[in-house]
Formats: sequence, structure tokens, C-alpha cells
Amino acid sequence: MDILESMAIFVRVVERGSFSAVAREIGLSQPTISKQISSLEKRLGGRLFARSTRQLSMTDEGQRYYQQCREILGAVENAEHTFQSGQERIAGSLRVASSGSFGRIQIASRLRGFLELYPEVSVDLQLNDENVDLVSSGADVAIRIGELKDSSLIARQIGLTRRSVFAAPTYLERFGSPSKPKDLADHNCLVFNQLEHFASWRFEHKGKWESVQVSGNVRSNNSEAVRQMVLDGLGISLSPLWLFRQDLLEGRVMVLLESHPPAPLPIHAVSPPDRKQSARVRAFTDYLRDAFAADTDICMG
Repeated sequence: MDILESMAIFVRVVERGSFSAVAREIGLSQPTISKQISSLEKRLGGRLFARSTRQLSMTDEGQRYYQQCREILGAVENAEHTFQSGQERIAGSLRVASSGSFGRIQIASRLRGFLELYPEVSVDLQLNDENVDLVSSGADVAIRIGELKDSSLIARQIGLTRRSVFAAPTYLERFGSPSKPKDLADHNCLVFNQLEHFASWRFEHKGKWESVQVSGNVRSNNSEAVRQMVLDGLGISLSPLWLFRQDLLEGRVMVLLESHPPAPLPIHAVSPPDRKQSARVRAFTDYLRDAFAADTDICMG
């Protein structure tokens, strides 16, 4: 069997999650697909899938081979298009990783416009509040907020997310409002714990920066969970403006310490260090950069 065809079937099995789904798509029987994967494994000299589990899961070797197959197949497709048109084609599958809240509010809401510009691209948006490993997840690009911990990644800053301190009127009626950052030490501060220094909030006032250690009785790895707790009057949060924009307009929350703006967080598009950026990755990050530049809650760095 042609090796590129074998790779293509393997990739489809991984992305559909079953042999039967791929068999239905391409008009073959499930045993035929299984036999072709077995032949590929024989050629490679190792297992691609762990067959002892009830669900289809890849071996470590299979995961690495999957990433390489996607790159090879994409390169072949682009080479053919480049030969025919003289320029790399913006088409194919694009796997994007992001945190749950940012992905839902700031990325998913912009996909229609991106796909109208590039109708030959299909997007697989993977949302997870943990910073997943880009290689094992198969992501072509991840959108990450905050300072990057992994310096080996290929990173491009595409914006800054503005932040404010928020509280619900019900909380302020019970406990009062802080008038300066150090007053936060006496308040119940709800923290998003996926940032590196999540319990240290930084504020600027007249050109000087001040850091305040905060504490509270709840922390979470999900921004929207923090938002809900703020709306319930449980405490105060330091959060992105885009997360509370509608609540602020409708009076469900108030911005505190407006004369002491918090430090904004950088937004980066990051890719694995050993993966060539495709035309669709560049087009997607350019699109987000331009969209963020026009957003009042996000600005360019």
C-alpha cells in the first residue's frame, strides 16, 4: 500500500477516534481499515495504538508518528499547490489550543469571520484551562495568556489583555470597598491559579508599581468559575475586562481601584519549536492580532 495513503488513513483514524468512522467515510469495511493499520505497524516495526484498552488510544510512538504524518501530508499538499499557483495555500486542518474562557469568548466568537476569509481551512478548537503540551496534544498553535514559562516555544505576542479589580455590589455592601491596593489584604480575594504569580497582584500608580499579596477562601483554574463567585458576592477578583464586560454594563459588578490600574497580561500565539509554521497558522495569528487591536478590552503590546 502507498505509504502516503497509509499515513492519511492513520491520521483520519486518530482524528475520528475509531476505525469504523473512517471506514464509513471512505467506503471501506472496518476490517479493511484495521488490516491497513496493522500493515503500517508491521512496516514501522511497532504499535501505533494500544489495543488492550476499551477506547482507541495511541502509544507514545504512535503520538510522535501522528505529528510527523500531519506535517508530511500537509507539506505534500502545500507543495502541490505551490507548484500549481506559486504560493502556499491557506487550507487544511488547523488545531488551536486555548484556555476555556478565552477560547469561548475571544476565539470561538471570531471564527466565523476567519473562516469566511479562508473557507478551505477547518478549525479544531481545543479548550483546556491547563497549559497542555503542544506536541502530545497535536496543536498547531496555542493562544496563551500571561508570561510564558517554556522559552523553547516559538512565540509571537499578538496582544495584551487589560484587567481590573471586580466585586459585586452585594459584597461591597457587606465588607466595604478598598481605597488602595494594600487594603486588599483585608478582603476575600478570589484567584485564578493558572497564572505564575496568582496571589501577587501588581498595580501602577503615577509611574510606580506596587505588588500586593492577596488571599481568599476559594481559588480556581477556571476564569468563568471565578466570575460566577464574584457575581454571587463571595469576594473580589483581578480579572480580564472581557470576562466581566457585560456584567459591568448591566451593573452586576463594579470596578475597584480605578486610579491604580493592574498590570495587563501578554497574549501569545505559541507553536512547537520543531514545527514549521504553515500558511494557515500565520493567517490565523495575523487575523487574531488584527481583531485584538480593534478590541477595547485588548490592545497590542
